[in-house]
Amino acid sequence: MTIEKDFDVRFIAALALREKQIQQNYRPIIAIHKWFARRPGTLFRGLLLSEFGSAPVRDLFYQGNCFRGLRVADPFMGGGTPLIEANRVGCDVLGWDINPMAWWIVREEIEHLDLPAYRRAASELMASLEHELGKLYRTRCTSCGSTAAHVKYFLWVKTLRCRKCTHEMDLFPGYLVAENRRHPKNVLLCSNCGALAEVNDRHKPGKCSDCGSALLLAGPAGRSSCLCPKCGTANSYPEPSAGPPKHRMFAIEYHCRECRSHHRGRFFKKPDDADLTRADEAASRRQRCPTRFVPDDAIPDGDETDRLHRWGYQHYREMFNDRQLLGLELSCELIGAVPDQRVRNALATNLSDLLRYQNMLCRYDTMALKSLDIFSVHGFPVGLVACESNLLGIQKGDGNVGSGGWSNIIDKFARAKAYCDQPFEVVQRGSQKLQVAIPGEWIGDRRNGKSTDQDRAVDLHAATATTVDLPAGSLDAVLTDPPYFGNVQYAELMDFCYVWLRRLAATEEPAFKLPSTRNSEELTGNVTMARGLSHFTEGLSQVLRRMAHALKPGRPLAFTYHHNRLDAYYPVAVAILDSGLTCSASLPCPAEMGASIHISGTGSSVVDTVFVCRLTGKIQRSVLADSAAGIAALVKRDIQALLSADLKPTRGDIRCVINGHLIRLAIWRLRSRWEAALPVGTKLELVTKELVALGGPAKVEEALGTDFSRAPFAHDALVFEGVAAYEVEDDEVSF
Repeated sequence: MTIEKDFDVRFIAALALREKQIQQNYRPIIAIHKWFARRPGTLFRGLLLSEFGSAPVRDLFYQGNCFRGLRVADPFMGGGTPLIEANRVGCDVLGWDINPMAWWIVREEIEHLDLPAYRRAASELMASLEHELGKLYRTRCTSCGSTAAHVKYFLWVKTLRCRKCTHEMDLFPGYLVAENRRHPKNVLLCSNCGALAEVNDRHKPGKCSDCGSALLLAGPAGRSSCLCPKCGTANSYPEPSAGPPKHRMFAIEYHCRECRSHHRGRFFKKPDDADLTRADEAASRRQRCPTRFVPDDAIPDGDETDRLHRWGYQHYREMFNDRQLLGLELSCELIGAVPDQRVRNALATNLSDLLRYQNMLCRYDTMALKSLDIFSVHGFPVGLVACESNLLGIQKGDGNVGSGGWSNIIDKFARAKAYCDQPFEVVQRGSQKLQVAIPGEWIGDRRNGKSTDQDRAVDLHAATATTVDLPAGSLDAVLTDPPYFGNVQYAELMDFCYVWLRRLAATEEPAFKLPSTRNSEELTGNVTMARGLSHFTEGLSQVLRRMAHALKPGRPLAFTYHHNRLDAYYPVAVAILDSGLTCSASLPCPAEMGASIHISGTGSSVVDTVFVCRLTGKIQRSVLADSAAGIAALVKRDIQALLSADLKPTRGDIRCVINGHLIRLAIWRLRSRWEAALPVGTKLELVTKELVALGGPAKVEEALGTDFSRAPFAHDALVFEGVAAYEVEDDEVSF
């Protein structure tokens, strides 16, 4: 079997599309720690089964598979999806990533963990935190008067001192606290007295019942300017010279166990004196508390971190309030005292993941009524309203109320590690999703913590793959998801977690000795570090050359890729040609979620191209188009496959499919006359000329006619059942 013939696009695309809607339900292992742009595990499972299985993919997918003795490598392991899927079906795995956070996360995903020991340590941690900090997250219920109600979220607004009259003003962009979708009524803040009012129509809200003032929807702050309510002076913000922003607590969402059973909707309140006193107490304790673990690292310049500098943040610790710093410091102290190293590492990983909810850049979603973590978009957006989550979390039976606390992080981590021992797949039957256990498969370096003949080799490196020296013919496959040139500044974002985690792990892990995860050799475009397309091309070429050298004859190197710009594909073509590989297939598969904040409503694609490459093999003659019309016919075939998987491709999706075919065909036409020793600029020009000779994207779009012009601009998020076989031709050309 081979991927080119046996990868079932319609079947895998339908599964991948569903997985990306709620990925943690399909692959709980990703909940170990946040990583960016994870590709669906179903995609890489499909690639492995199509290449090494002995039956159709759809027959093997829900069965136990074991490819013991095969070695699979990933030179850009990131969040680890290809390696996890390969390890799960019995392969030995090798992985590299220049970012030490990626190495740490993948290791924590795959390493076996004594789950009962972890649960005991986590329970002890929670009990200690509750004893020391629990009262800081309590409030009085306005319905029943109980003083034991649990705060879910504290809402804070940024403040600014008027440059003329020195009045401390609130930078409210609007006064809507909660919409009437998950709460019976709209909740508005009175701009005059700060009371919370519940109204049916937020566009005709009426007057505040406390002070009689008219309730407003729009706030005074917008377009980086705010009028002072006292003197009318227009004040611009942010003011970086004034230091990090100041905040004022203005609302609380809480949970009352005493009256929840007969209370309709959520619980909201204006902070009372006791709430403000508890915040002051946290600040006082924080000032008296010695700090061993709170980082004092400065925030370096960067494409994303410069946004923080514009808001006056100069050190990472300034992105947290006193209550958060107090709780995080105590958490670190307790974790550092855990004797079992693997359990200690697991809890350290939990703390690192918890950070994204425990900071003052989190925002409150007024529709979903929950905290949006700092990485809800792939950057550092600074909102005017901040959301502070309960550090401890609120447990309710077998679940949790709210998000962003220790109980949430521990529960999802425990589910992730339980999945490693007993992986499952999800089958959709009508409106029901059923978990199907896959017997015989497991994830880990050893099974159930026992030293048996079921141990598997897991060889992970916090290092660049550009200098890897592997024996020739030592790999059975290379599966990877490389960086997409300039899409996400992984290192700049992950430093936010790294500066904390390294203080817990630096004494044990050589990879954490450096002060930052940033590296001049990272393969992403970055203006601050002067990394452009040539740097990306050279690095990708070095890696693929070394991986190709290590591949056994005829074995696959397959990777996913998509980008909105065609020139971002040029390095892919150069790297494949430099390595002596031939691109034998370009397959479409959904790999992003249409509802993602950075995708929803935009022209961005949710579809990746899977480039399949080999040193020798056969290619279907039918896919060797040499005209825009011929390429359009291949694209139409792929569109039909995606439609059969219940994905209606947008123009962005179709452009990515076109780009994949154009790059594959350019490689085919250039391979016999390629000179790897030419300067990188010259090689990029050669690829450009070949794409022009093929007609380029515009000609293919024209040849597609209404298939392209009538395609929607953006995705809806609906997914339905219904897949069919994906046919391929038998007529082949050897290479």
